Amino acid sequence: MAKPLNAIAINCTLKSDQKTKSSTDAMIGVLAEHFAELDVTLTETIRIAAHNVKWGVSSDEGDGDAWPAIRAKILAADILIFGTPIWMGQPSSVAKLVLERMDAFLGETDDQGRMPSYSKVAVMAIVGNEDGAHNVTAQVGQSLNDTGWTIPAVAACYWVGEAMHGTDFQDLEHRPQKVTQTAKMVAGNAAHLARLLKNAPYPG
Repeated sequence: MAKPLNAIAINCTLKSDQKTKSSTDAMIGVLAEHFAELDVTLTETIRIAAHNVKWGVSSDEGDGDAWPAIRAKILAADILIFGTPIWMGQPSSVAKLVLERMDAFLGETDDQGRMPSYSKVAVMAIVGNEDGAHNVTAQVGQSLNDTGWTIPAVAACYWVGEAMHGTDFQDLEHRPQKVTQTAKMVAGNAAHLARLLKNAPYPG
């Protein structure tokens, strides 16, 4: 029987009010459904804009910085779901803030040269009403890989609506079959890889 795993999600929407619905949350929810089928529990979704995460490239930017506590949570999980909307064909500014804060991992290696994110798996949940899903996947995926996260095959689940249109992913009456198929594959590959790495971490 497969060992249970924990996942945590970060939502990099620009909406700071956690009571405001977010399509990024909706896509994270799709992945959570399929992870649950594989005995992977989504413990929490952290809306970054609702916290005082300061700009910078260290793991602690001083008094009032919310990043150290968030950093500890994401590193305690087996799988990170990195959620971001598409803005102007790119990851949100909040997503870039998070990636910049993770840059500190490069200087926080252990005796074997491993960053704190080593042997942890990361996947992406991306939504938008314009083109750019592949570009966002490339930018976020490369940045996550650069900062030590392991990226599985088929690591991103995305939905892109009609450009300049008002329908968001969270407003769809029916979930596209391709989104469901992709989410199932993303969850399956990530859970498989996370279990392998949990039993046999990178040696460094």
